[in-house]
Amino acid sequence: MSSFDQIIDRKNTKCYKWDYNKEIFGKEELLSMWVADMDFQAPQEVLEILQKRVDHGIFGYTGLTGSFYASIINWMKKRFNWKIDQEWIVTTPGIVPAINFAIQTYTKKGDKILVQTPVYYPFFTSTENNERTLVVSQLKLSNSYYKMDFTDLERKLADDVKMMILCSPHNPVGRVWKFNELQKVSKLCLKYNVLLISDEIHSDLIIGENKHIPIPTISKDIANNSLTMFAPSKTFNVAGLSLSYVIIPNKKIRVKFQKTILNLGLHGGNVFGIEALEASYRYGQKWLDELLNYIEDNYTFVQQYLQNNIPRIKTIKMEGTYLLWLDCSELRLSQKELVSLFISKAKLALNDGSKFGKGGNGFMRMNLGCSRRLIEQALDRLAIAIRSI
Repeated sequence: MSSFDQIIDRKNTKCYKWDYNKEIFGKEELLSMWVADMDFQAPQEVLEILQKRVDHGIFGYTGLTGSFYASIINWMKKRFNWKIDQEWIVTTPGIVPAINFAIQTYTKKGDKILVQTPVYYPFFTSTENNERTLVVSQLKLSNSYYKMDFTDLERKLADDVKMMILCSPHNPVGRVWKFNELQKVSKLCLKYNVLLISDEIHSDLIIGENKHIPIPTISKDIANNSLTMFAPSKTFNVAGLSLSYVIIPNKKIRVKFQKTILNLGLHGGNVFGIEALEASYRYGQKWLDELLNYIEDNYTFVQQYLQNNIPRIKTIKMEGTYLLWLDCSELRLSQKELVSLFISKAKLALNDGSKFGKGGNGFMRMNLGCSRRLIEQALDRLAIAIRSI
């Protein structure tokens, strides 16, 4: 039995995913398959290093060492054959905070910021809460596969957009963008003087033969016109330790970003986040390889189950992440009815597709970062619920 088959009870651990169903979904006893963390323990080596730090018993102000930066540099070289310099790395307390820092640093109130929907919804809130103008370019869906609409994208970028936030790999539609797609995005941003922010938090979670390409490796020009955001949080299930980093090759752009962080007083680091990042990148490769195999098997299991038992729900092709985008449009329910079906009848907590913006109606997002038994139980519940409509 795989270690990932183990079901670990996360209730009563202040767990956002399992302890807040009543507040978020209105019902207590739901199977939680929504927020993007996994129900798996972090790699054993990471746990041992964190335990050693706990046993030390002193949790004072903590700095970033050469070995910390070396772990990131080596990871980027090993995973993506990308050579980066230490000075390019700027730590942040999470990707969403980093996106907000970027918006506050490089744009002003009223400026246009473009996103490609359906997409991770903090892209919207970060834009709107900072009183910027949201511009949407909707992805095109054909045969359960998403592509960028480059005609629409160029038309909108040309209309005085100041910043584009790219999701790569894409959450929730599961695309791992190809070189030619990223090259087109890069050229358009350069052509219209649009700063490119690339959220690459899922970059390690790649299925099968797909390959993640960090946006700065496309060309030197786009490396000098972009901020690329990473974290070990999704990869190694350490999101609660609140540490991410941004790679910014352009010194002028980097200094402005660092000044914003300094002005907000957020330049320090979480002692456990620092330890977990370095340990994950140094010792987590074998665990990650096993995780990816397990996630891919989960994906295959869901595909086959739906084909055999719930053919009216289709899986969107998942090239990366552990988040599966379910096309429920053939059920011919309103979005309100669809969400009610999952919550009230199937007793499942999934993400409502409409929350991901234009193009999200008729969809639900399912988290596959859990045991196979939990997935099977969830699908059995869903099959029974659908037979009742």
